[in-house]
Amino acid sequence: MTDERIPDKSGPLTQVRERIDSIDKQIQELISERANWAQEVAKVKGEGLSAIDYYRPEREAHVLRMVVDRNGGPLSDTEMVRLFREIMSSCLAQEDPLKIGFLGPEGTFSEQAVRKHFGHAAYGLPLGSIEEVFQEVAAGHADFGVVPVENSGQGMIQVTLDMFLTSDATICGEVELRVHQCLHSQLGRLEDIKRVYAHAQSLQQCKTWLRINLPNVECIAVSSNAEAARLARHADEAAAIAGETAGRVYGLKTVAKAIEDRADNTTRFLVIGRSLFPPSGNDRTSLLITVNDKPGALYDILSPFAKHGVSLNRIESRPSHTGKWQYAFFIDVSGHIEGAALQAAVQEIGESAAKLRVLGSYPVALP
Repeated sequence: MTDERIPDKSGPLTQVRERIDSIDKQIQELISERANWAQEVAKVKGEGLSAIDYYRPEREAHVLRMVVDRNGGPLSDTEMVRLFREIMSSCLAQEDPLKIGFLGPEGTFSEQAVRKHFGHAAYGLPLGSIEEVFQEVAAGHADFGVVPVENSGQGMIQVTLDMFLTSDATICGEVELRVHQCLHSQLGRLEDIKRVYAHAQSLQQCKTWLRINLPNVECIAVSSNAEAARLARHADEAAAIAGETAGRVYGLKTVAKAIEDRADNTTRFLVIGRSLFPPSGNDRTSLLITVNDKPGALYDILSPFAKHGVSLNRIESRPSHTGKWQYAFFIDVSGHIEGAALQAAVQEIGESAAKLRVLGSYPVALP
């Protein structure tokens, strides 16, 4: 008689697990092989180079698009891209990891954007302000920087745009991050909260929830949501609006999740660097254009895009800092600056604009 308490080592579950173990072994061997080939790339390029000399965002974007094209499930495109991003990040970091500046401290959405774009093998450099991110990239202390530029509900981040008026930084990539805001506190009870710390943008993104659930609390804007979490850690009557990561980093209890007013709350980040990169096959170009003060000036810089079949994605104006009531236009268009149509449009615009600068051509954000 068979004892039912003794597991059947030849049963269906055991066979499935053995097959998974076999697949895991193959995956590990292939990852190791890929890492070895990455080292071969370093040998071909020569000795004495750093990680930034090997990093090719256009090549990386091409590889990840192929991952999406091949994906037949059951994992989502986002999950498959994340897994391959981490493999590529680890392979690149074998000799010397990329150094990426971002708006700190640890736990900010900017840090999440760094990890989504560069993977966890990159070295994150938390900095005190968006201005400092630009400065550290310019000085070469950071290979790249990641800065927020736009929120789907609150619009453009003006300080980021203004930095391009004085900085020589180029745009090398973009990241779209789905932002879920949480309310964290030391005690974890809504009734104990007398004040809420958060970045000004986050306060705006959650203003309806705050008005309904905490109508009488004091809302205090601080430099980042991670800073808000740090402050809330030291006061029982305080709370912070921040992501789940910041809550964990600073040891807070989550009072409420998904308190953002818009279900599609998304922040777009820019990757800034010191170089322009070749086309990836699906690119966006950002331009900074200053116009002369004359009738039809705006028409003169916009009509060439339509004439040459270039799709305009976004336009934003900011004071140019060159004189009172003088404005600069930040324009995003589809395509790479090396494309014939965009080159023709830019050449025509340059004939009438006071100043035109290509801020960067970079791969369109992946899932």
